[in-house]
Amino acid sequence: MAGIYIHIPFCKKACTYCDFHFSTSLKMKADFVEALIQEIELRKSVFSHQVISSIYFGGGTPSLLTEEELSHIFEKLHQSFKIDDDAEITLEANPDDLTEEKIQILRASPINRLSIGVQSFRDDDLRFMQRAHGADEAYKCIKLVQQAGFHNISVDLIYGTPGMTDEAWIQNLQTCFELHVPHISSYALTVEEKTPLHQQIKTKKLAPLSEEQSARQFELLMREMSHHGYEQYEISNFCKSNSYSKHNSSYWKKENYLGLGPSAHSFLGNVRLWNVSNNMKYIKSLSKKELPLEAENLSQVDRYNEYIMTSLRTKWGCSIQQLSADHPEELVAYFKQEIHCHVEEGSVIENRGIYTLSDSGKLLADRISSDLFSID
Repeated sequence: MAGIYIHIPFCKKACTYCDFHFSTSLKMKADFVEALIQEIELRKSVFSHQVISSIYFGGGTPSLLTEEELSHIFEKLHQSFKIDDDAEITLEANPDDLTEEKIQILRASPINRLSIGVQSFRDDDLRFMQRAHGADEAYKCIKLVQQAGFHNISVDLIYGTPGMTDEAWIQNLQTCFELHVPHISSYALTVEEKTPLHQQIKTKKLAPLSEEQSARQFELLMREMSHHGYEQYEISNFCKSNSYSKHNSSYWKKENYLGLGPSAHSFLGNVRLWNVSNNMKYIKSLSKKELPLEAENLSQVDRYNEYIMTSLRTKWGCSIQQLSADHPEELVAYFKQEIHCHVEEGSVIENRGIYTLSDSGKLLADRISSDLFSID
């Protein structure tokens, strides 16, 4: 089984924290869709012998696509790939796009899962992040999609924003619980270079973010999720009733996926590929039936490091058996040597050759992975 990721590189406005590739001008959207159709045609042989189990429309803001554009894309996907009847098909959507009319259009399409970029149910946070929607709009859109028959939904929430008290953060979570949202993805606000947030902090218009606040609110997140019956199956992802994201789980399990659209990445065996992060160059290249791709062959050490980084973030953990099957003994020995101290201090739990992060270890996930990385 394999997955397809489609990057839709357009947004109504730029959020302060976002460093993903997008444009706030929609002038080239129609040309982009035609280029995307051409890319699908040129890359359809990639999965000629595999069944597609998940399709994910990310961005950017995929909910900006019109009914006709979505139909055009799905028609080409079905012509080019064998898509499983039970494939998970996710579209990221912003609350301000989810009108009753838009929801009915999405409901009539092959899309069966929505990932809704709420980020917060507090207007102060939304204004700080420069989101296009308000708190009431976020709440109402979830009710509308549920009433329309979308039950496989995910909500994104951000913690660690300036001015957000612990009580306010818990209330954000409580709103999701009251709405019976089956899947929640939650991330700490981070400062990425070349974003408005980075510039505000650099010019001292805004104080640096509080690491203590983020760590504390992450611990509250884990506590509240557990208390309300959610499983933390990846550091930032929680679900009820086995409502895992099939698509994102494929990333963490190192399954093959094809990335389409500007800046989209693909992972195919031991090769990583990525498209140019420029809408005009993407469109021009594909108008000449040329793929705007770069590729990297992953070394043995690269593959080892990626497995460590992704597996330790999940409930399935890092397996000595898997390491031994895929990597030379010297890397396995190095792993055992370096992870020992983390097991001793309680940040990593070992159970029958499977290593997972403890709750305290989840606060140190990046540092622990870095300690385990090998260098060519």
